[in-house]
Amino acid sequence: MTLELSLNQQPAHLRQGSSIGQPLTRRDGFLKVTGAARYAADNHPPGMLYAVLAVSSIARGRVALLDVEAAKAHAGVVEVMTPENRPPLATDPDAKNNPFMFRLDLLQNDHIRYPNQTIAVVIAETLEAATEGAALLSPRYEAQPARVGLDGAESFVPGGVGIGSPAVHHKGDVEAGLKSAATRIEATYETPAQYHNAMEPHAIVAAWDGDSLSIDTPSQGLAMAQGRIAGLFGIAPENIHIRSPFLGGGFGSKGMISGPQVLGILAARLVGRPVKLVLRREQMYGPVGHRAPTRQTLRMGMDSEGRLTAIGHHARTASSTFDDFFEPAADASHTLYASPAIATSHEAVRLDTGTPLFMRAPGEATGSIALESAIDEAAAACGMDPLEFRQRNYAEVEPMTGKPFSSKALRECYTQASERFGWQRRPLQPRQMPDKDGFLTGWGIGTATFPAIMFQAEARAVLRADGSGLMETGAQDMGQGAWTAFAQIAADGLGLDIDQVDFRAGSSDLPNAGIAGGSGHTATAGMAIHNAGAAVITRLADLATRHEASPLFGAGNEGVLARGGRLYRRDDESRSESYGEILARAGLAEIDGRGTGTPDSASREAYAMHAHGAVFAEVKVDPDFGQIRVTRLVGAFAAGRVINPRLVRSQYYGGMIWGVSFALHEEAVTDRRSGRIQNANLAEYHIPVNADVPSVAALLVHEDDPYVNALGIKGVGEIGITGTAGAVANAVWHATGVRPRRFPIRIEDLLG
Repeated sequence: MTLELSLNQQPAHLRQGSSIGQPLTRRDGFLKVTGAARYAADNHPPGMLYAVLAVSSIARGRVALLDVEAAKAHAGVVEVMTPENRPPLATDPDAKNNPFMFRLDLLQNDHIRYPNQTIAVVIAETLEAATEGAALLSPRYEAQPARVGLDGAESFVPGGVGIGSPAVHHKGDVEAGLKSAATRIEATYETPAQYHNAMEPHAIVAAWDGDSLSIDTPSQGLAMAQGRIAGLFGIAPENIHIRSPFLGGGFGSKGMISGPQVLGILAARLVGRPVKLVLRREQMYGPVGHRAPTRQTLRMGMDSEGRLTAIGHHARTASSTFDDFFEPAADASHTLYASPAIATSHEAVRLDTGTPLFMRAPGEATGSIALESAIDEAAAACGMDPLEFRQRNYAEVEPMTGKPFSSKALRECYTQASERFGWQRRPLQPRQMPDKDGFLTGWGIGTATFPAIMFQAEARAVLRADGSGLMETGAQDMGQGAWTAFAQIAADGLGLDIDQVDFRAGSSDLPNAGIAGGSGHTATAGMAIHNAGAAVITRLADLATRHEASPLFGAGNEGVLARGGRLYRRDDESRSESYGEILARAGLAEIDGRGTGTPDSASREAYAMHAHGAVFAEVKVDPDFGQIRVTRLVGAFAAGRVINPRLVRSQYYGGMIWGVSFALHEEAVTDRRSGRIQNANLAEYHIPVNADVPSVAALLVHEDDPYVNALGIKGVGEIGITGTAGAVANAVWHATGVRPRRFPIRIEDLLG
């Protein structure tokens, strides 16, 4: 007997139940504001010791001497782990067998590959003793000159950028398109190295029991971390239990297990007791990833009507000397603007830094600020309003593939955001809007986009005889509200009110929820939850429709509906039965079902899938001192079905604020003599504070996308950066008449 359940009907983006779409507050909010939320470093198992890293103060060379005896002689120090006594590993930490595996520095030798690389781990009874012991090591080095900056080494064309994208890509003849153009522009933009700087530093509490390992650590991907640790130590993944219920931010840096976290595990094995290791803020600048610097050159040609005839986008970036991650900045030109000829290319240099990794909107953030700045310059060269120029040139199909995508949603984003902002009052020429206090006012626009990514995930759903439900998946919540959104999906999937559903997540002994990255976690784990709910309702309905005593008996192909803890006949809703009644008659205390979330390969082959948006920025610039203030931001975003508008708007705010940070504040400054980061702290590594973003508005544009997944969900965590940074840069030009060419924009750039 086949049942037609409302949970599986297409298109599934139509509203179901009463939880999805509601602006519910965070389920974990009370725990966080009262201090009851337990983060990794809040755990203190009996007998726990403290581990502190001793890190390199040079960028390149080797450790010639460590005064281990002085450190061990300090009161409270239990052990010092160095390359000489580090416990053995089952696999080489420099080995790689998949694109998401990166080389780790685990005291395998005395070589130094970047500043802040671990050279020893001091383990002690107290944090203070371990810290003092690390200072007493007094390392001596054989140093070599540091390779620093985008001109600090010979460049090469990498084998790929990002995760598997080609370094060079083209369609049409860009040179011919430029030659035939009525108007041409060429500009070079530079973006700096940036560091994730999550509020919660990387931390681990590790305890061994024979070959079983218990870990508390922040992780964006529990199953991936479990597999990596299992391979390094030669134990079964099921012998590793990782707890990660709360993360104080990640932004990509906690997507893969890092070297310092593994060193905490090694320290616990060495001393045979639980060990806690927490990175200091300055130690996060090196071993846990960053966004690489870029230098990007864009060339554009336009015909007499202001339509693009060619786009050339070349990016130079950097990776470490020992591993490969190349920021795919030029790929930003693949997805937004239509041109008969588009060419993107990358080159790279190897520097004495830690390996760059995924950092919120990797490639899109760096590439879009250059692309949007160049598009604005192209509009000005054609004498056109920058919004009109974008509307004339945005693509109706994905430019590089020809696949259709939701271009109508982008058009609506332009319309709603521009009307809310008041863009129609903007003068075309710069320096035309001084305010009453004499400050130069400028208005700028940036187009936002981010791919709608899905990974793979699993979930388990349970219905109980008391009418309650349970949903389990090993999902992660970095502060974006995932636990709340997933509970909303679970409640609708189970046909229950949200207070009737227990939601379990954040532990590796639960079904694999994939990785919380790429703005794909809600779609991926959400679809697994949705399908697990459908599976358990199918089993429950089968019990009812096959039993003669049930009012649902014989429903057959007409099917049933799940709502409010009851099953209803679709053809006669006066005939229904509660979950508890069905389970009691079957003699069951509970019934379960499992579901998976996977991308639909046929849809992804046929359609390009992106979220879109438009951001408008207002800045005020002091004409005498060049000081820049962002006074207003308005963004409109279309990202499929919105599970919780309160949480989605919060994510847009965070992305837009990060865009302000990218344009005006954020930069890691490297000492060219030593190769060390000079501002490795939150006092000198500048990020926006409340006073820097006095007015932010995010508009949620309705979008139904029946192809992206059955729930119609796209990601919202990263798209806000991609339009905002360019909008701020373009507003600065409109205020001052000076085109920013390097970021963050500096006062001296405006004063000439």
